[in-house]
Amino acid sequence: MIENQNLNPEEQANLHIVSNMDGSNLPLFLQSVLSLAQTPAEKDMLLMASLTACGAVMPNLYCRYGVAAKRYYPSLQLFIVGSAACGKGIANLALEMVKPIHEATPLIIAGDATYPAFYQTLARQHGRGYIHESEGSVITDIWRSSTANYNTALRKAAEHEPISRARCREASVIENPQLSMVLTGTFSQYRALVPSVENGYFSRLLTLIVEEVQPFSERYVQPSDPSGETIHTCAEQLYHLYERLLASKPREFALTPDQRDRLGAHLKTAYPTLVRLLGLDFHSVILRMAVHIERIAMILTALRGMPVSPSSSSSRDFSSEPLLCSDIDYATAELIGNKLILHMAQAYQLIQGSKPIETPAVKPLDQKQILLSLLPDEFGHAILVKEAAAQGIPPRTAERWNENWQQQGIVFRVKHDCYKKIA
Repeated sequence: MIENQNLNPEEQANLHIVSNMDGSNLPLFLQSVLSLAQTPAEKDMLLMASLTACGAVMPNLYCRYGVAAKRYYPSLQLFIVGSAACGKGIANLALEMVKPIHEATPLIIAGDATYPAFYQTLARQHGRGYIHESEGSVITDIWRSSTANYNTALRKAAEHEPISRARCREASVIENPQLSMVLTGTFSQYRALVPSVENGYFSRLLTLIVEEVQPFSERYVQPSDPSGETIHTCAEQLYHLYERLLASKPREFALTPDQRDRLGAHLKTAYPTLVRLLGLDFHSVILRMAVHIERIAMILTALRGMPVSPSSSSSRDFSSEPLLCSDIDYATAELIGNKLILHMAQAYQLIQGSKPIETPAVKPLDQKQILLSLLPDEFGHAILVKEAAAQGIPPRTAERWNENWQQQGIVFRVKHDCYKKIA
């Protein structure tokens, strides 16, 4: 089990994603999917797996990022790290939603495949693919003999860079790979894929650390399948969205100017603090999280306008360009990104300081120190709560931390609702 005895339940709860957001702000499709999960950890795993699976079936959508305005597509690669009995199996519901589309248009690529077979399948599918494996060992064992090839291919696919393969009698290139992937496994299996933080794939692979072990529940022995009908309905809706996007022309997704300014300011503020806490090797995670946030916002926006049937008139018109992000979807994507940074910080520390064992100790990023560094020299309750909310920290937790700072002599209470940081 991955656990840290130094964390109290409230601090562990701060690392959750879904329980720290307003669930009503999610698209109705995701609200329906998440109704199948019961615990906070299950909801986080199902949310991230669903976002990744949905992004795999969204053709003709892209966003532009960077000074070169490079195109990025809604392709996410995710590894859920946890011990046995932590409930990782719930992520498989995301695979069930994609299967009907795969039956019509081949999309799924088996993880249990040699590198030549993987490359050939991806090329045959014109660079589009979705890998979903619930046992990380299936991936790492088969890839162990060709780790360099796979690692390079996955890294390039994450950036949509050409993947080439040359042999004596043939050579070929996949020009614009769009590969999505969901893997679940132990830390040992994760580290076999990401051996070091210097490896360029670390910052490109989203990582979700699951610390809880799920208790036995009678729901696992029920004779019926209560999730079957919901997943079937969700799969149908996702299929209709896929058909509509496939029939449309390429459409650009874009953040509004205010959203883009907010994203840039947020990362510039968080960058020095995180690097100071974890080291320079973590800077690539911060920089690439901007792309991940925009991809997640793109997926949320597409899901919010998804048709419930082929003839639905209430669905979003994907013929208009560009497709602008709503403030609700941007705020949700930013919150998800904030939490994922903390999970990746845990993975970073595990890779840096732990041996590849299945029960490492995890000490998450010090959110209290980050929040304090982001606050102005003088602040009031409103500013404290607003900045805490941007980091996914509940108001009561921020208030308790402020009381602790005062007791420690880090913050001085000037007057009512006015506090000053002491240098």
